[in-house]
Amino acid sequence: MVIGGGVNGAGIARDLAGRGLSVFLCEKDDLASATSSASTKLIHGGLRYLEYYEFRLVREALKEREVLLRAAPHIIWPMRFVLPHHKGLRPWWMIRLGLFLYDHLGGRKLLEKSRSETLTGRTIGQPLKNEYRRGFSYADCWVEDTRLVVLAALDAAEKGAEIHTRTECVNLARHEKDPQWVATLQDVLTEEKFRIRANLVVNASGPWVSKTLGLAGSEIGKYKTRWVKGSHIIVPRLYQGEHAYILQNDDKRVVFAIPYEKKYTLIGTTDIEYHDDIEEVRITLEEVEYLCRAVSHFFRTPLKPEDVEWTYSGVRPLVDDGEGNASAVTRDYIVDMEEYQELPVVSIYGGKITTFRKLSEHVAEEVVKKLGRGGGAWTEEAPLPGAEANAANFKTFLKTLKREYNWLPDALALRYARAYGGRVRDLLRGAKRLGDLGVYIGENVYEAELRYLVNTEWAMTLEDVLWRRSKLGLHTTDETQKKIKRALKKIVAEKEKA
Repeated sequence: MVIGGGVNGAGIARDLAGRGLSVFLCEKDDLASATSSASTKLIHGGLRYLEYYEFRLVREALKEREVLLRAAPHIIWPMRFVLPHHKGLRPWWMIRLGLFLYDHLGGRKLLEKSRSETLTGRTIGQPLKNEYRRGFSYADCWVEDTRLVVLAALDAAEKGAEIHTRTECVNLARHEKDPQWVATLQDVLTEEKFRIRANLVVNASGPWVSKTLGLAGSEIGKYKTRWVKGSHIIVPRLYQGEHAYILQNDDKRVVFAIPYEKKYTLIGTTDIEYHDDIEEVRITLEEVEYLCRAVSHFFRTPLKPEDVEWTYSGVRPLVDDGEGNASAVTRDYIVDMEEYQELPVVSIYGGKITTFRKLSEHVAEEVVKKLGRGGGAWTEEAPLPGAEANAANFKTFLKTLKREYNWLPDALALRYARAYGGRVRDLLRGAKRLGDLGVYIGENVYEAELRYLVNTEWAMTLEDVLWRRSKLGLHTTDETQKKIKRALKKIVAEKEKA
């Protein structure tokens, strides 16, 4: 049994199911409803971690960039990052050396190498102040983080795993006769309880890792976690071009400015120790001002708190390595197997979205060894759902899709292709015109998509659809959102009745 429906939990369920094991995943909210939907949405090595000598982590993450890029090119794609040189902070030679290591640590093949850049008189320097005349550029990858989690869970389900969202594990006890866990689970919506038996429990509950251990018998695991809050702001588009900026701050942190949803720029992240309610994580005014100052230090046009249109925050459950500075706490992960009530529990401490597949593989190997059954590693070359048809080239796939469904408006075809990849054919099955997609909700949202999300991707609420399965929340009016909510309620009711 896997507890936790974030990127690690979904990835572990996928890996184990693919090895032929019987897998049950429970998540008390929606998939990716906490930390995994609050990332900076980058598949990256973590350039700044080189300063903390995190060479193993950076090397693994750099390798994983290209593995994941091949596995899901519809939701992951390369992005160029521009780093303006700030003379008062890191010296030129140090950044050049760091980028040299970044180019060569991970066996880069698909992505471009780093290079020195002249910024004046060029598009990449246009939004910057005059004093930033030169800098660097390098490549990393962008990811639709919540869709990555959903696709991993979908792959797990198609390989036999049971995925139960809105289902909380409320107790773990040893079976009175057999050496098995008896897990008591509660449907969060109906409050009905049921039990399952499992030979092994994987605790992938992120910030709730200690709480889950408490269910098994002890909240004190071998490792302590630190909650570090990261917040992001979304503002109207600050510059033209599809490149991003990595901006050095005087506290030695970096802040990213990234093109987002065509009309916006995403800015983040903060790194703040968090000790408050884990269920209510919100950005503070101080964080907004911090991010605005970081951008305003480099950009010609100052950014003000009143420019912010949307924010999101999440808590990273990092391994407590004793560092005083939250930014310096390791992003590496630990997989720990311990026995509680003489039964095995594998707990995940730390980690980052880039290394979720490798972490999942590590966990699966430990589980297979402990249980004495299950197949070998398989995910390194395996596409995620939707990538089967477009693993070679997304642009070619999009052209094919437009020819195949020439009645789809271009904007809708692109959104569907990006979100669902080859699985868009499941959504469009039987449709020969727009009218076949069911009721038109408004602003390029049709009933067929909502049905697909409910019946295939575990969506139930308005927030599931607007913010986790998509970012339609940024592009739809209040009126359209009310219509989506009504349509969802009807579709969910029909599914439950069936």
